[in-house]
Amino acid sequence: MFYGSFHGKKVWLSGHTGFKGAWLARWLIQLGAQVHGFALTPNTTPSLFEQLNLADGLEHEIGDVRDTDAVKKSILQTRPDFVFHLAAQALVRYSYERPVETYATNVMGTAHVLESLRSLEKPCAAVIVTTDKCYENRETDYAYAEDDHLGGYDPYSSSKGAAEIVTSAYRRSFFGKSPVRIASARAGNVIGGGDWALDRIVPDCIRALQRGESIPVRNPQATRPWQHVLEPLSGYLWLAAQLSKSAESHQPFATAFNFGPEKEANRRVGELVLEILKHWPGQWDDMSDPHALHEAKLLMLSTAKAKSLLHWQPTWNFEAAVANTVNWYRGVNDQPAAAENLTLQQIAAYENSARSANIAWAIN
Repeated sequence: MFYGSFHGKKVWLSGHTGFKGAWLARWLIQLGAQVHGFALTPNTTPSLFEQLNLADGLEHEIGDVRDTDAVKKSILQTRPDFVFHLAAQALVRYSYERPVETYATNVMGTAHVLESLRSLEKPCAAVIVTTDKCYENRETDYAYAEDDHLGGYDPYSSSKGAAEIVTSAYRRSFFGKSPVRIASARAGNVIGGGDWALDRIVPDCIRALQRGESIPVRNPQATRPWQHVLEPLSGYLWLAAQLSKSAESHQPFATAFNFGPEKEANRRVGELVLEILKHWPGQWDDMSDPHALHEAKLLMLSTAKAKSLLHWQPTWNFEAAVANTVNWYRGVNDQPAAAENLTLQQIAAYENSARSANIAWAIN
């Protein structure tokens, strides 16, 4: 596995108080890494960061990626071997309300991290995380590959397309001969225990089910590439591990990679809700609004490049992703103190599944 790559190594992780960042922080701690987290205070109650007691397991720094001086000071003082940049404004509907904040965080925040890395005079593998929504989505039956056009209809999507352009420009302009190696990662729609954000379908489902209410579903016909949070995280970790190797072998990996599920997991939101209700019975209501703000109806990713170059592939299918997600929430609903144990159990189960499937990161 990639255990040896991170054991005893320093990792600078932005966004560790968020959903994906908290899962990645806990996995890195389990791998023996020394994690320095840089993020805003958690913006949900409850928050996975607090449920996992992460402040006790890592260096916890409250900071804003929009503050270039704070980012640079944090990175240079940490002197990391690895950087994972996950901090972001990650909600489409919020981006319509706060577009300037969204661009400042997602575009300039990324630039601040990259600019800081220019001053890091030591080997470091950095993975800049964006999203599948960075592509100019024409909503056709087509899986977007890494060399397809970047864009975005809404402020969130376009900010992530811009972040990818910034990353590519910095990599080519400043890091060609640097000991710092830069890659970017684009993941599909992620589900998993501990996501408490507003305006996301799984947390919306869980909150309604906890209250015994019917689930309001805005876009039941929208199709997304659903995957458990551990899927892209395994890709980020494996990509970083490959980047950290010798100068000759890292070159194919200093680029952009998609991490998404198999085609069978491209499902409508309505199908996702029905799958959730198999594990936590309840009802749902179609709340489609023809006058609602624009959100993409169809989006798919190609992971051929990750499969070919990284020998990475998804581990859990759609049904397993949903089952593990709902089981986490139900377990914590019954026993709130169980969040950390459930998270570690699911990480171990995922690692075992990947090992059984002979996936490269789990057996090398």
